[in-house]
Amino acid sequence: MWRFNSFEAGQLIQLGKYQLTAEDIIEFATRYDPQPMHTDPVAAAHSPMGELIASGWHTCAIAMRLLCDAFISDSSSVAAPGVDSIRWLAPVRPGDILSGQCRILETRLSQSKPDRGVVTAEVSLQRQDAVEVLRMKTTALYLV
Repeated sequence: MWRFNSFEAGQLIQLGKYQLTAEDIIEFATRYDPQPMHTDPVAAAHSPMGELIASGWHTCAIAMRLLCDAFISDSSSVAAPGVDSIRWLAPVRPGDILSGQCRILETRLSQSKPDRGVVTAEVSLQRQDAVEVLRMKTTALYLV
């Protein structure tokens, strides 16, 4: 089980892989980000990207899934006060295989709750062609 003391600044945690299909992209976007470039392949073909692309929020959800599979689901995580930054750096298309890593930037004990530690991390995802598509800075609380 991952606890606060499992993390240290500079640590790099590899995340798994996730392959997107057109159906995945359309289903997510239809529910949460119904813009034509995410939901309609014909309209997307006439957009600046020239084809269907995943919502940035879908890419964030995939990052969360990969983080949970890598360690969060088997951790003492108790809360996450937020994401300090999110950058969508390149489009994600049907057939893309995303992989990534979580770099621990800082760890410190909570000043207000001594049974918890604060972990700040940078999460990034890349496509199969090594192009970075997502970068975000996160903060989470773990039991000591």
